[in-house]
Amino acid sequence: MLSRLKSLYLQNGLKPIFFWSNKMLNRGLDKLELLRIVDAVANEKSIDKGLIISSMESAIERAALTKFGNDNRIKAIIDQETGEISIKKIIEVVETVENASSEITIEQAKKVYKDQEYKIGDQITENLPQIDFGRIAAQSAKQVISSKVREAEKTRQYNDFIDKQGQILSGIIKRLEYGNVIVDLGKSEAVIKKDELIPREILKTGDRVKAYCYEVRKELKGHQIFLSRAHPQFLSRLFFQEVPEIYEGIIEIKSVARDPGSRAKICVFSKDSSIDPVGACVGMRGSRVQTIVNELNGEKIDIIKWTEDLPSLISESLSPAEIQKVLIHQDNKRIEVILTEENLSKAIGRRGQNVRLASKLTNYEIDILTDIEDSDRRQSEFKDKSETLIRNLEVDETLGQLLVSEGFQTTEDISQSKPDDISKIEGIDEETAKELIDRSKDSLVKEKEEIIKKLKELGLEDSLMNLKGLTQGMLVILGQKNIKKLSDFADLSSDELIGGYDEIKGKKVRFAGYLEEFSLTKDEADQLIMAARDIVYK
Repeated sequence: MLSRLKSLYLQNGLKPIFFWSNKMLNRGLDKLELLRIVDAVANEKSIDKGLIISSMESAIERAALTKFGNDNRIKAIIDQETGEISIKKIIEVVETVENASSEITIEQAKKVYKDQEYKIGDQITENLPQIDFGRIAAQSAKQVISSKVREAEKTRQYNDFIDKQGQILSGIIKRLEYGNVIVDLGKSEAVIKKDELIPREILKTGDRVKAYCYEVRKELKGHQIFLSRAHPQFLSRLFFQEVPEIYEGIIEIKSVARDPGSRAKICVFSKDSSIDPVGACVGMRGSRVQTIVNELNGEKIDIIKWTEDLPSLISESLSPAEIQKVLIHQDNKRIEVILTEENLSKAIGRRGQNVRLASKLTNYEIDILTDIEDSDRRQSEFKDKSETLIRNLEVDETLGQLLVSEGFQTTEDISQSKPDDISKIEGIDEETAKELIDRSKDSLVKEKEEIIKKLKELGLEDSLMNLKGLTQGMLVILGQKNIKKLSDFADLSSDELIGGYDEIKGKKVRFAGYLEEFSLTKDEADQLIMAARDIVYK
């Protein structure tokens, strides 16, 4: 049957799969030997035996179609117990015949296959004679089997490694390509991209290396495994391996921040009050943490005890600086840290490293001010708010400052108050309180009219003015910044709206956002921008 396929074999290191001639296949021993070879291939490549049998059946079917005609429907079956090969032609019973090679009417079926009852949809099978493979058919069979087995091997490897995503993998460096490191994991290869390596770390071909598996990607050519030695979770998983209390779940890693190869901060919490989480992570004489430091090419690690008290956590995160005061702005996830001039450089760290890592660790933007800067800022804010009330309410300086110091810091605050709230202030009677409320309301109406007039003069598009979430005050500022179209707004980033940080000459420098005075959170800014993009790019 398969006389021309004497040494047909699968590529990629598979053992040869021999197909014997029809004369040889008639011997039971040869049929069983074929099954043994199938078992050997399945074991070697760790793929399903049934899939190899299926690929061989597909190859036989393709060869049979070449011999008996492509219009036929042919099914090849290899008995997995005996190795017996049978080839069958399938004919379907239909109402109207469109393909005479694979279809038949009920009337024709009754004539051809007597003593049988058929209905529409039934399938009739006929045994076909065994065939001999020609050279072309043999090559075609080889391609079919090779393709299916390679595909099965890729799927198996992907399934093996997708479960290892999020874990540390170890392998031998096979080669270096354009700064990337190719790692041999045994049954597969992985890549550590150049930007996922620890800076200034020297790796050589043949070295054993550990790395964090952050992605396993399935692609047409196979799967790709991406590793990282710079990922924050690499540090987390190293502690997981080295500290039994973390492995057992007694100590929990709350957050990690890294400047790979230089410094890292890790926040830990103990569920058992009798266990010191920091001491457990450090180990006897620093043995545990030193093992991790050595793996990370000397990276310094600050281990911080986690607490729900955010000011205390911020203070610990900015160690060794001593903090005087912490002001938390929950709405926009921002924290102001007040300290003395002597502690400023300690809190910021070399090239802003300390404050940058503390910000990542706590997930808050951290603004650092000296006590002198804080005092000057507060005095400036108090003066600005007082002058605004003096101007809008037409009151003297003393009354304006008194209102601000008592918590009525804006015209809106006064307009929304009741006379009783304001008359509680010493020196202000109920009649004066009512007059202040009336003046504040008149001022707001006048301000609104001026804003509408200004918007018309600025020439803002209606689509931008109608964007839900933008107030008239915001629109005026956007217009003054020459952002007059919805498409202009859609091209902005959230940092441009609420402010952010740039690194200039190694120092972290804050820049103001267009709408910073409106205290938008990052999420709110992102939502406004995405709403604009949905309209512009729909």
